[in-house]
Amino acid sequence: MPDGSPTYEPGIRWNDALGIVARPTGGSYGTPVTEGAGFKYDEATLHELVKEWTDLAKEYVADLNDARRIAKAQPPGQEYASGDNAGVTRQSGSALMETLDQRITYCQNMAAKYIAALGKYATAEDHAVTVINQQPKGIA
Repeated sequence: MPDGSPTYEPGIRWNDALGIVARPTGGSYGTPVTEGAGFKYDEATLHELVKEWTDLAKEYVADLNDARRIAKAQPPGQEYASGDNAGVTRQSGSALMETLDQRITYCQNMAAKYIAALGKYATAEDHAVTVINQQPKGIA
C-alpha cells in the first residue's frame, strides 16, 4: 500500500493509532455441534453478528455513494477518446453499483437472520424460565 492507508480486510478490528488490534480466526464464532453441520451461538455472539453484518452493510452503502459518482463520470474533453473513456467509466460505475446493491441486500438479510435467531433465543429463554417457575418449590 503505497500511500500508507490500510487495506480493507473483513473482520479486522482497526485502530488508527494502534494498527490492527484484532484479527478473526476460522471458527471464531459459535461452538461446533456434534451431529451434522452448524454452530450453536450464545446471545452475546448473536448480538455481535447482527452488529457486524449491519456495519458491513453501512460500509457498502457509503461505497455505493462513491460508485454513483463514478457512474456519472463526464468526459474531460470534447474529442472522441474522452467521450468513449467516460462511457466505459460510467458502465464500470453502474456495474459496481449493482454489485454493491447485491452485497447490501445480502448483509441486511444476514443481519435479519441473526435478529430472528435472537427472537427464537429469547422465546426459548422465556419458556425455560416459565418451566422452572412452574416447578414445585423445594420440600422442607
